[in-house]
Amino acid sequence: MKENKFKQFFATSWAIDNRTSIYVLAIFISVLGLMNYFAIPKEQFPQVVIPYIVVNTAYPGTSPEDIENLVTRPLENELKSISDVKNITSNSVPDFSSIIVEFDPDLSIETAKQRVRDAVDKAKSELPTDLPNEPDIMDIDISAMPVMFLNISGDFDLDKLKHFAEITQDKIEGLKEITRVDIVGALDREIQIDADIFKMQAAKVTFSDIERAVSMENMTISGGILTNNGVRNTVRVVGQFKDVETIRNIVVHSSSGAFVKLSDIAKINDSFKEQESFARLDGKNVITLNVIKKNGANLLDASDQIVEIVEDLKNNQYPKGMDVTITGDQSLHTRNTLEELNNTIIIGFILVTIVLMFFMGFTNAFFVGLSVPLSIFVAYLVIPGLGFTMNMIVMFAFIFALGIVVDDAIVVIENTHRLHRFNPDINIAAKKAAGEVFMPILSGTLTTLAPFFPLAFWPGIVGQFMHYLPVTLIITLFASLFVAYVFNPVFAVSFMKHEYDEDFQKGSGWRKVKITIIIMLAFAAIFYITKVYGIANFLVFAVLLILLFHFVIKKAIDVFQNKLWPWVLREYERELRLILIGSRPVWILVGMIGLFFVTIFITGAVKPTVLFFPNSDPNNIYVYIKMPGGTDQNVTDSVTRIAEQRVYKIMGENNPDVESIISNVTIGAEEQGFTTTGTPFNRGKVSINFVEHKHRTSEYSTTEYLEMLRKEIVNIPGVEITVDKDQNGPPTGKPINIEVTSEDLEDLIVDAYAFRHYIDSLNIPGVEELKSDFEMNSPEIIVQIDRDRAQRLGLSTGQIGLEIRTALYGKEISKLKQDEDEYPIMLRYDENVRKNINSLVNLEITYRDMNSGMLRSIPLSTVAKIDYTSSYAGIKRLDQNVLLQFTRMCFRDIRPTTLCQS
Repeated sequence: MKENKFKQFFATSWAIDNRTSIYVLAIFISVLGLMNYFAIPKEQFPQVVIPYIVVNTAYPGTSPEDIENLVTRPLENELKSISDVKNITSNSVPDFSSIIVEFDPDLSIETAKQRVRDAVDKAKSELPTDLPNEPDIMDIDISAMPVMFLNISGDFDLDKLKHFAEITQDKIEGLKEITRVDIVGALDREIQIDADIFKMQAAKVTFSDIERAVSMENMTISGGILTNNGVRNTVRVVGQFKDVETIRNIVVHSSSGAFVKLSDIAKINDSFKEQESFARLDGKNVITLNVIKKNGANLLDASDQIVEIVEDLKNNQYPKGMDVTITGDQSLHTRNTLEELNNTIIIGFILVTIVLMFFMGFTNAFFVGLSVPLSIFVAYLVIPGLGFTMNMIVMFAFIFALGIVVDDAIVVIENTHRLHRFNPDINIAAKKAAGEVFMPILSGTLTTLAPFFPLAFWPGIVGQFMHYLPVTLIITLFASLFVAYVFNPVFAVSFMKHEYDEDFQKGSGWRKVKITIIIMLAFAAIFYITKVYGIANFLVFAVLLILLFHFVIKKAIDVFQNKLWPWVLREYERELRLILIGSRPVWILVGMIGLFFVTIFITGAVKPTVLFFPNSDPNNIYVYIKMPGGTDQNVTDSVTRIAEQRVYKIMGENNPDVESIISNVTIGAEEQGFTTTGTPFNRGKVSINFVEHKHRTSEYSTTEYLEMLRKEIVNIPGVEITVDKDQNGPPTGKPINIEVTSEDLEDLIVDAYAFRHYIDSLNIPGVEELKSDFEMNSPEIIVQIDRDRAQRLGLSTGQIGLEIRTALYGKEISKLKQDEDEYPIMLRYDENVRKNINSLVNLEITYRDMNSGMLRSIPLSTVAKIDYTSSYAGIKRLDQNVLLQFTRMCFRDIRPTTLCQS
């Protein structure tokens, strides 16, 4: 007899015919999926390549105008000739030049970096010859941002804190997940030769005499090989300094022929470099270790190991009273998101099972629910091959997909359940059910995925950041399609039965259920012992669900399927018949079209708020302090302390919601984002770090704290204070950012500030006074050289400038080497001269006149005069034009689109 033909899907039919292989495959996928889940690196942010190359050049002791002319312009002239460059932005500040070259995103970072390096090499001949280091060329890598801050604090001096910070640094850098650990806020050792101006003048000793004496004595020279009695002996002259006392006893030969011991004309101190930055944690001195993770390494493993190292150091090496506070730990958010993902998978399985069991019974619903973890496991197999990590975007995509992955399985199982009523052969029913709905399910899945395919090719930096979302969704939904047509039909063939059958209602099969429960509890115990709590909890929930079903839900299902659901279907049929009478379908269609246009109109009229990232309660609040240009770091620190006290007053003592309060001056005081502006002595920052949301107990939200700080802390006279919160996602800048460029700086200042006054006069709602990043009143002292008199006396401008630079800033004349460390030996005048302009004016420049051969000493005041003036604290340029920016935060709930239109 000829077999009846019916429509079927070949993969489903093969799976049903080879059920044992499919069960083995399911176990194989589950095990490998779990292994991949634990092996995939977990991190906070995805790996994003930002097409910026930064060229940083340090030139200590130089004003912004000189930095611009001597360093920035020569570099820009070469960089502008590079191809594929979108724009070049530079910032010239005291002692530092920073140039950012933005390339086309399609160009590889390695190629861009090499092109910049070649251009910088061409410009080196035009740069000053006394640069302490060559220009530093680097790319911007989000993965190189610190993932954790270790704050070592206590009532100890900074030298002792640094000692233990270095011990901690060595321990952490030994971890395979860590690239490096940077120490911030520590004092740098420095050997200081503070010369006495009067004793030097009396002995006719110059800076060059001291430099020559120290550098020529601090040498170890190999003399070669001496053969004696058949033995080759290495000859060395060992003269490198081993201690500071050796430096004190050096004899200096002056230009006048006198010999004088160095300690007679100068103080030699084994001290520290002048403290340029300050840091405090909860009011105590602190040294911060910035922990930078390797690209692609597991953040959670690194965090756990660092915590273990810190605990071990606290117990065994740190002195009593020294503490380590961990702040900015990205692993906390990553761990929470990962836990939410696992919990969502479990809860999603349970909810889907509960809902579906009312329509197709417990067994069918259970195996439909299994499509959730199976689809995720299949996705875990694919993701490592794409180079993805488990970051916040990938985890959000998984959470987003959980509600969709069961759709395909529901249709296949429900159709199988329906056909099985009329066909007692479950094999034929399952094959036929899958064949009937294959094309509708495939087309529905493709329709769901269609909007995400273009997003996978989203261009730009934001596209790189968000690229992980559509790709993960596409993989997960295709995985659900695979599970629905390969695994779910096999489960149906093996376990499907009709819950309305008489034997089911009598409770048959309870013995098998008990055996299943015992097996599941045994596996749960094993997972609890091995600390795999997610799977263990899942199994326990499944057992509870089985018991709940057999003793409670089974009767409710009977009522639902035999009474409630038939009544719903009858009512639906009645309403459908009413709608389809006469011309009513046409009016329904017209009404839906009208509703579509009404919705568009309402959206345009109401204008909902458009934000790149949603506003939420911040985890961190930052108070930024900006003093006038030229402010000394000690003054900035004193004002920061005032702001710090006000923060403590608002936040309260021992606030359970506050994890720590950290104050930074100069280093670490920059605003959020990628900043390369040298050492801003006029800037401070107070960071309030809150505990996780789930641990907060205060009556105030962090947003309310933010508003209280904005109202109470901004009224310090003469100080510009900004209160901001941490950013979500990639840096996006201020809500308002206006750039004005010109070739002439003076014209730019006049026009830009006139434009700012005009914008302020409009009184746009939600916009306070625009703030400029340009500072014009940085104090400056100009030494005006009388060239005619100086040249007649045999002096050049270069000689005078170098003499003043050495006297004030100092000059590194050699290094003291001890073990593997090197410490600079700095030569300058003592502090009394460096801080007294009158003493500086009267310094004598001792030199030998090359015309007469005579040794002369000429006071600076005879060839120069002093002018007090003001200059610019920094000069920004965009594509070789001077740039002036106006920015402002919006402190009210104002739509950015409205601001742009205003």
